[in-house]
Amino acid sequence: MATHLDLEEQEQLDAVKQFWKRNGNRVIWLLIAALLAYSSWTGWGLWQREQATQAGAMFDELDKAAQAADVDKVTRVFGDLQSRYPKTAFAQQGGLLAAKVQAEKGQVDAAQVTLNWVGANATENEYQTIARLRLAGLLLDGKKYDEALKQLDAATAAGFEALVADRRGDVLMAQGKADDAKASYTKAWQAMDAKIEYRRLIEAKLAALGAAPLTATLAADAAVNTGAVK
Repeated sequence: MATHLDLEEQEQLDAVKQFWKRNGNRVIWLLIAALLAYSSWTGWGLWQREQATQAGAMFDELDKAAQAADVDKVTRVFGDLQSRYPKTAFAQQGGLLAAKVQAEKGQVDAAQVTLNWVGANATENEYQTIARLRLAGLLLDGKKYDEALKQLDAATAAGFEALVADRRGDVLMAQGKADDAKASYTKAWQAMDAKIEYRRLIEAKLAALGAAPLTATLAADAAVNTGAVK
């Protein structure tokens, strides 16, 4: 019995040796590849956390400069954040904040450059859309109407439809296209939640164009109350 078991063990050992002889190198390379992949994944995660931490610290510095209205420091810090950590959310948020300070301090050209960068490089469509909406406002102020409309065409994040349509109406009005502006304002009013206070401003714009959206509803209600409508 013992001899029989010994022979079976020897056969198994020989089979393992043969397998290893045929496939040993392949197995070793697969193990190396797996280890490298795991090491890269953990290293990438660590690198991302370090990037986020460092970018966050830089954004805090930018925020403090913004609160102090130090536009030169804001621009300088954002430049560092933009070049060193361009793919982080902090860089995108920092760009929006920097552009706000630049515009408030009269550095409109710098603000436009900053917003252009966020609109073109932000990894999230929401940040891109916010940047393009703000840039369209600056272009509108500068009477660059066609450029403003191009920015609005590219502002496509879900949930911003009403704001985009409202800003488009502003540009069209500035171009003297009252009918087109009315249509855009109507679209904005319809898309915006009735609970949002800003909707009343859109109503005022429509009213100024003789197209107050509540007129028909109020007339119908009045007719019901007087018995004209059964």
